[in-house]
Amino acid sequence: MTQAQTRAGLLDRVHGIPVAGVLQRYDLPDAYPELTVERVSQGLLNRGVRISGPHGGYFLKQYLDDAGHASGAAIAAQHRAIAALRDRGLPTAPPLTARDGRSSVLLRGRRYALFPWVEGGHRTGRSLDREECTALGTLLGRIHATLAELHPPVPQPRSLPCADPAQTERTIADLLERSQLRTPQEPFDALARERLRERRELLAGYRHRRPQPDAAPPSGWVHGDFHHLNLLYRDAAPVAVLDWDRLGIKPCAEEAVRASTLFFNHPETGVLDLSRVRHYARGYREASGSSPEHLAAAVHRVWWERLNDFWILRWRYQRRDERADPLFPAAAAQLVWWCQEYEQVLDACVN
Repeated sequence: MTQAQTRAGLLDRVHGIPVAGVLQRYDLPDAYPELTVERVSQGLLNRGVRISGPHGGYFLKQYLDDAGHASGAAIAAQHRAIAALRDRGLPTAPPLTARDGRSSVLLRGRRYALFPWVEGGHRTGRSLDREECTALGTLLGRIHATLAELHPPVPQPRSLPCADPAQTERTIADLLERSQLRTPQEPFDALARERLRERRELLAGYRHRRPQPDAAPPSGWVHGDFHHLNLLYRDAAPVAVLDWDRLGIKPCAEEAVRASTLFFNHPETGVLDLSRVRHYARGYREASGSSPEHLAAAVHRVWWERLNDFWILRWRYQRRDERADPLFPAAAAQLVWWCQEYEQVLDACVN
């Protein structure tokens, strides 16, 4: 057995990924003996490894999501969008092309894509100065505007449904029961019950403010998961928007509002830095062409969505998946704060 064959055997499955099998589908300048592989932090929808060699580095991504975002057609559409945005001067990193001319590889029932490794780091919104906050909003606005240019016009729905508070009541009751039955009990379970009861009271007080289905801002193509862990900076400049798994058609301004709650929140209390949100929102409105009315509608719909949303607790109690648990304390606290400071959040996004 040659050294290359031995090395290929060692790379046969690294952190659950058949690295050697995937790499054999590509024409790479590096031979197996020269490659090193290390795990990259696993995401909720994918996992990956960093591959390093004398001629550069790569990120090998395994797609895990089975809700329609990891089909061959969906992944190909994502990759075409990434490449088109790169060609328009936006910071994206398209995947390499395999020998068969495709941008992804199907192996052992899973799909994989090989990307060039991009050096950079993540920055929270609270680390950005005012000009950088404006630039962040401008970046997302340019992405939305460019996606609109690249795709055919999106037919606007007559209405978009909003969460039903009656269903939310049933969800709260179910999650309360499941949290009580969980063994062994942990401090998280007590916190979950406290927040669920609190949410029930908030819902009773605000259910009359359910958005009208026909009051949604315009829909278009969006990144779908725009937050600080999906954006790489080098020095002060964004160099790559990552993880386009959720690319799809949704109200654009809602993505902008949702992103602001993720970039500019306090990691423990969830409280938003509204001064930074204001600069970010101004940059987004100017670059995207969204009006203050669009942002106002988006604020209201995202707030209502959060009031009725329990995805983290659903994962824990219904799916027995605890990976999102660390996100819960700040997310739950942010919603309470948002209910109290609704007008201030609205003002920061529209003025």
